[in-house]
Amino acid sequence: MTDTAHRPPTAETREELRARIPGWGVDLDDADRPSVPRETGPAREDPSHGGKAQHQVEKWPRERSIEHRQLTPVFGTSTPPKGLSGVMRKHAYARYSEARAGHWLLLLAADRVDSVESAFRSILTRRPDNHLAETGVLAEFRYHGLVSRRGQRRADLKHQLLDPIVIAGPWVLRAALAYRALRAIRALLRR
Repeated sequence: MTDTAHRPPTAETREELRARIPGWGVDLDDADRPSVPRETGPAREDPSHGGKAQHQVEKWPRERSIEHRQLTPVFGTSTPPKGLSGVMRKHAYARYSEARAGHWLLLLAADRVDSVESAFRSILTRRPDNHLAETGVLAEFRYHGLVSRRGQRRADLKHQLLDPIVIAGPWVLRAALAYRALRAIRALLRR
């Protein structure tokens, strides 16, 4: 808004609003609230009126941006940093500002490393992940995937042949790398 001689009217006071609007501000004063005598729970904490919000307990040291002094009152706890991906995430937060591409590229790389770590962790369990069943590739063959798409001008028909390569390709590559690594270790042990 430009600065002109015409000024907007100032905000109305509580008393003016209460006189103009029936029932305005009934919850501001406990004496005016009809439910106050019946309330039996603890007093409400309302951080919007100058109180400080209670902070969530930190179970492990969280990643903090170098731009902020403290964490927000509530933060995610679903995935604690672990392994090489956790080290990469901690380094991204400790070294780079959130405005730098290096910060986000390190976090993206940490996500990729975490997916590989999870795959190896899954292999070491009694019930490893079944990626073929989880991705639905087998359903394409069992439930006539190609026949149901033919002649219907569906967009997913174009990439149907690529799906097995995209899904299985990384696993085949990992298996080939693991095989070569095992052969190299075996050759070193024979010396």
